[in-house]
Parts: sequence; structure tokens; C-alpha cells
Amino acid sequence: MQLLQGIRVLDMTTVIAAPFAAVLMADFGADVIKIEAPGKGDPFRALGPYCGKEPMRWAAMSRNKRAVTLDLRKDAGKEVFLKLVEKSDALLENFRVGTLDKWGLDLETLHKANPGLVVARVTGYGQTGPYAEKAGFGTPATAFSGMTYLTGYKDRPPVSPSFSLVDYVSGLYAALGVMMALYYRDALKGKAQEVDVSLYESIFRMLEIPVAEYHKNNKIRERTPGLSGTSSPGGTYETRDGRWVVLVCSTDRTWEYLTTAMKQPELKTDPRFATMRDRLANDSALDDMVRAWIKSLDYADMKATADREGVPVSLIYSIRDIFEDPHYAAREDIVKMPHPTLGDIKMPGIFPKFSETPGAVRWVGPGLGEHNREVYCGLLGYSREKVAQMEEDGVI
Repeated sequence: MQLLQGIRVLDMTTVIAAPFAAVLMADFGADVIKIEAPGKGDPFRALGPYCGKEPMRWAAMSRNKRAVTLDLRKDAGKEVFLKLVEKSDALLENFRVGTLDKWGLDLETLHKANPGLVVARVTGYGQTGPYAEKAGFGTPATAFSGMTYLTGYKDRPPVSPSFSLVDYVSGLYAALGVMMALYYRDALKGKAQEVDVSLYESIFRMLEIPVAEYHKNNKIRERTPGLSGTSSPGGTYETRDGRWVVLVCSTDRTWEYLTTAMKQPELKTDPRFATMRDRLANDSALDDMVRAWIKSLDYADMKATADREGVPVSLIYSIRDIFEDPHYAAREDIVKMPHPTLGDIKMPGIFPKFSETPGAVRWVGPGLGEHNREVYCGLLGYSREKVAQMEEDGVI
């Protein structure tokens, strides 16, 4: 049995954040029906990178989903859509605020078709507030969240993440929000409700440190490549053989482990480093000591010593390192799936791991409208003739 078996989700979203929420649920057995415009589809289908001329990201982003086409701007399309709503538990959408209302698919209409429908909306700035109607994309939303201001070096421009972190984090919030709303509906016998997820808030929720500092100390945290102000020692260091590692000691215990690894037990009783507060106050001096120790050793020796003594340290992995690492392999973090045009393709596996109801990748992202007949005939009970006529009329 699959964990979310029996849950049906309508995914009428595009690009990254909300589709990611849907695929997380599909990975654990939810019947996710991906609704796309006829002839066009989700723009994500065409996004790079490419293998030759073939885009590769769609395979993982839409795995385990059933794909149908439907024109919601046609009355016949809205009729079909509301039939799907009747048979679904949740709807995910990420249009500009008010778009579904303009199409005659407001919440009242949706709940008239299915009073138990959970509606999750993912936008850049949320459904309320003065910026609600602004276009929302990941990089500007990250800047608005406060994260970009903190990233990089003080003497250089702020750095945006090299991939759309805010979209994926927002997808996690959206998936969690849908599941909590379904729990409230089913286990607590509550009313079906809307879930309002904004891109910027998904990152801002993680910034409790600058919020507290500004409120209580009137301090604006500035960019730093290290961990100054949170944990000491900690940061990015280079080994003797040119490998880059990250080390952090977030507790007194791990600091003690590091002094043993460095063979400098006298540092444990040094009043400059007795507590985290002391270490933060003397972070520069301590950082120099740690940097010198790591620079004196080749990576393999330093790593062996750190692991033996319990010091939290990791090589900064490239994707090649990940592909070659035995731990990633043992946990099946990368899976290989057959692909209709690429032969096969590797993608991230299933997370989290469940002992009794593990998820699975059952198929890669489907072709545009690949499941039209399966859904419209099998789920809605339409005849093949009716489906053929809808195709001819441009409804699907």
C-alpha cells in the first residue's frame, strides 16, 4: 500500500514551486492529475538543461503524475474541470491572484462542485497585502525575503542562489499545507480550506536570527561567507591538497571534540574559548587556528581524524562527488528510470524514507495529454467518441 493512496490532487500549476509540491505527493502514491493547456503545456517542459535538443528536467518534476490537456477558458473545458473537481481531494494552482475567479472558477464555484476540496494557492507574495497582485518569480522573491542581502561577501554584490531554492522550499510548504488541511478535514472533521503559500515567506520563515537581532539589538546583519555570529568555530577551509571543506562546531561538545582532533587539549581551558559566547567574541583568532590545522593536512587524513573524534565536517561536494559517493548509493538517493527519448535518465530518489510505506518513482514525466483517455474515459466515464469530439473542438 502506498502512503497517499486514495488521495487525488489536481495540479493545474506551472514551472517549479507548486508542481514540486504535487510531485512530492505523487511520489507517495497520490493520484496527481496534471492539467495543461492543449498544444502548449507547462513551460517547464522546455526548460534546460538539454541532452542534445531534449530538455531533461521534466522527467523528474512531473514523474508519477498523469497528464491531461484541458482548455479552462472554454465553457466545455470548465464543465470537464468541475467534473474532475468533484472527484478530487485537493487543487493546486499558482496563477496570478484572482485569475481563477476571472475564469468563473472562484472558490464558491469550486466548493459547490465539491465542498471537501482543499485549494492550495502558491504565489510570489500571497493572496493578501499590497503586493498580492505582483508577478512572483523565485529570484526576486528571494531578494524580497531578505536572504539575498545576507549572501556573499561584504565588499561584493549580493549573491542570488544558483538554483531556485525559494521555489523548492515553497513547494515543501505547499505539500505540507495540503496534507495538514486534509488532516483537518478528515481526521478532525473540519471544513475544507484554502492554503495560501507565498514564495518570499517560505524563506523569510527561516530568518529568525536577523529578525531577533534587529528587533532587540537594532542590528542589521550584513553579508558574510562564514558563520560569524551564530557558531564558532565554523566556516569553509582548504586542506593541504587543495580540497575545500566545511566544518562547524555548534555545541560545546563538538568544540571539545575538535580540540582533541587538533591535539590541542589546552584550548578547552583557554578562557577565550570556554563557552560559545566566548568563542564568538574571539572568532577571528580561533578561525585562524582551525584554518592552520586544516591547511596542514591532506583531506583524507583530516577527514579521518575529524570523523574518528566526532567533528562535524564535510567535503564540499560537486555532483561528481555525489555520483561516486557510497552513502548516496546505499540510500538510493539517485535512481535511474527508463525514458521514452533519452533511453534512461537519473534523478533524485524518494525522500523522506518510510519504514512501512516507502514511496517509489513509477514513471517519468509524461507526454502532453498522455493520459487524456485514461482519465476522461476511465475516471469521468466519458465515451471514446466524446473524448474524440473534445479533441476536435480544442477542449482538450
